[in-house]
Amino acid sequence: MDDIKILNKVIGKNHKPFIIAEMSGNHNQSLDRALKIVEAAVKSGVDALKLQTYTADTMTIDSDNEEFFIKDKSSLWQGESLHKLYQKAYTPWEWHKEIFKKCEELGIIGFSTPFDETAVDFLESLNVPFYKIASFENNHIPLLKKVAKTGKPIIMSLGMANLAEIYEAVQTIKNCGNDKIVLLKCTSAYPSSPKEANILTIPHMKDLFGCSVGLSDHTLGIGVAIASVALGATVIEKHFTLSRDDGGVDAAFSLEPDEFKSLVVESKIAWQSLGKVNYEKTLQEKSSLMFKRSLYVVKDIKRGETLTEENVRVIRPGFGMHPRNYDDLLGKKISCDVKKGTPLKWELIF
Repeated sequence: MDDIKILNKVIGKNHKPFIIAEMSGNHNQSLDRALKIVEAAVKSGVDALKLQTYTADTMTIDSDNEEFFIKDKSSLWQGESLHKLYQKAYTPWEWHKEIFKKCEELGIIGFSTPFDETAVDFLESLNVPFYKIASFENNHIPLLKKVAKTGKPIIMSLGMANLAEIYEAVQTIKNCGNDKIVLLKCTSAYPSSPKEANILTIPHMKDLFGCSVGLSDHTLGIGVAIASVALGATVIEKHFTLSRDDGGVDAAFSLEPDEFKSLVVESKIAWQSLGKVNYEKTLQEKSSLMFKRSLYVVKDIKRGETLTEENVRVIRPGFGMHPRNYDDLLGKKISCDVKKGTPLKWELIF
């Protein structure tokens, strides 16, 4: 799969990981806080900041039926109705333009996840450069078609989807003439456990679907994200907050600015370390040859004397003969006077 160009950024295996800060509902319904999140994300070194574009009414309906309430006792939102949760978490659409403008001014990309077709129309009016499909929307076929037909790159999370559903989603997008796809491994639990991250799926996804791959990560910390780079992740997305202590719907599994800065730095280092399959000495290693072992004369020897365990040893530095020759050389005679500290060479042997 060729590199995907998005404005002044490039996603691909030959480029450092593309790092996305997900604001989600961590603005706590304050535009001022949202703009401060943009500023902090920029200082952390991210490539892009992502919003979510929906309203409670585009997401669900206001209903007292029990299935519209979150019952999972392990959930951060246990007991909440879906409608009230989305009212609390949504980003007002009238904020989007100002937030995207702030992103542009500070040199990062602002974009969003649309959750229905009206959100796509709205985001198109703001000329977003690409789209994200959330895990819980990857089965929303009408939405996939709508986004695909914009012709813009699509990053899609694969949480909650089995292999057949992933195939259907990818084919839906490609059938609309759009092959600019990045697939993100994702475990849709909030927070999720590293034990359930299963990031060995990442290279399998790449081979199976022939596209760039990455990770949408809801674990605490940065370990899983860094490990994903070694497996071929070209995109990493994590939630961003100014402070977990400030609360918010997603704060508990979001990274703070200093943590995000570490993610940016360490993911780049992990990517740089990949290199290529290589068993030869690197340029730096050649300067460390003195720390290898080799055969040296360790006592003055006169011409015609025999090499013994007392006058030849395997020591550092590594400029003499290879230690594999040690046993064969013992008992052989020296061809000239040799001083202590001389690297042993074949030409010194009778």
